[in-house]
Amino acid sequence: MHMLENLNAATPQKRPKDHRPGVEFDGNEGIATTPGYDNEPENFDEFLRDAGIDPDGIEVIPPVRTSRWQQQRDGELIWLTSYRFTFRRTATDINLPVLISEGFKKAGKKKRIDNPAEKTLVIAWSDLQVGKVDWRGDSEALADRVETLRGRLDDMIKDHKPEQILFVDLGDTVENFQNKADMQQAVANDLSIMDQVDVATTMAWRTIKGVYDRVPRITYASVGSNHCQWRINKQAVGKATDDWGVFIGRQLARLAAEAKMNISFVEPQPWDESLAVKPWDDDDTHIVGIVHGHQATRPENVSTWWRGQSFGNHPSQMPRSCYTATSTT
Repeated sequence: MHMLENLNAATPQKRPKDHRPGVEFDGNEGIATTPGYDNEPENFDEFLRDAGIDPDGIEVIPPVRTSRWQQQRDGELIWLTSYRFTFRRTATDINLPVLISEGFKKAGKKKRIDNPAEKTLVIAWSDLQVGKVDWRGDSEALADRVETLRGRLDDMIKDHKPEQILFVDLGDTVENFQNKADMQQAVANDLSIMDQVDVATTMAWRTIKGVYDRVPRITYASVGSNHCQWRINKQAVGKATDDWGVFIGRQLARLAAEAKMNISFVEPQPWDESLAVKPWDDDDTHIVGIVHGHQATRPENVSTWWRGQSFGNHPSQMPRSCYTATSTT
């Protein structure tokens, strides 16, 4: 008797019901499920490219799980295999240590201005969006622009001889990853969120050090913003001060205290999204209101937003700030 007589054909294996090819990626780590392959791929580079992710600097984290099923093709049953794996970004084209240590000129000690005027120079430090890549370039190009502006700031101090500087972080200091379509930010950023915060802190610190020896008084203020908000699935969570920009201000306050630098640092009350600062100890004649533009959504709506706050004792109009640190020599 032939060995294969009386054997029944095997029942074809069906594709798993929960098989949904796709990619979830937060800019640092992700999970991928491939379609079914009839041959084992050499790697997943082409699959990631099709998903809009540059595979350079991406590594697959073992184990790789598989699902197998059969499918009719040209009258024959073939086996297909889908792969499910996690992956992470391991490298960037940006040499971060070089960017931080050499990408900015060292701020040497400069002579304090003689006979300062009763003026306050306000530095509007806004929308750096560190880590974002667009038509103006990448993070290295941003470092070059900041260096150029630091030179212009030095010229302004020479021309106006201010008695004090109000350094205002108006928000969107980092690009972040969950403010809009996740994939859009994931493929358009060249720094992880940790590196974004690192570079943004370094940029602000070097700028502060560059003006510290020249001006008698410096106050640093920061407010929350949409790109710096703590978000999960693009939804803001936590307090208004759970914000990367405010967090950077706190790190700068610690650095200043450690260096025994006489700088005041101010941030909003925990649930406030704006604040007011009095540059001068006068009778509330001069008040600087600080708020990020996402409150009004569009520039032409700022006046409407302002009118809506006029009778609400709003923190952008009445000084009720929370000082995080005042370091003295």
